[in-house]
Amino acid sequence: MSDEPVETAWEGRFIAVKKRGKWEYVSRTRDIQAAVILAIDDGHVILVEQFRVPLGRLCLELPAGLVGDEDEGESIETSAARELEEETGYRPAHVESLGQFQSSPGLVSEGFTLVRATGLERVSDGGGTTDENIVVHRVALSDLPDFVAARRAEGMAIDVKMLLLLSPSLLG
Repeated sequence: MSDEPVETAWEGRFIAVKKRGKWEYVSRTRDIQAAVILAIDDGHVILVEQFRVPLGRLCLELPAGLVGDEDEGESIETSAARELEEETGYRPAHVESLGQFQSSPGLVSEGFTLVRATGLERVSDGGGTTDENIVVHRVALSDLPDFVAARRAEGMAIDVKMLLLLSPSLLG
């Protein structure tokens, strides 16, 4: 473990670039956390695709959102339910935490809490906020490997968290 001090090279509204010794990394500002939502509905998973500026292309992902970016006192579960409905149009009856995970520990200090959303009710078309242009997919779990392969063949990026759902087909 390094006992060298952390230096902040640059800080914006949501992220900061930091350095500790020779190691450079990115962190969230204001103790903002992320929630990633595993929403399973009658043998189907709810996915989103959206343009991701750092990638310069569309990305297929599990729904997700920031916790504390709008209401600092909002719980992870409440934030996840709000984000799921905003992005996908599905309102969950129950949201439970499945634990904290690190997304890319060699590059970012940010982690996320994976939550499971159940008892889904479709209440709107979703799509996110006006600048997100999110496309919602409800995919049968049995069709997921083929669905992901088709999106990849079209040039779409696939978020690493999709491995959660793809692992049975990858393990043979």
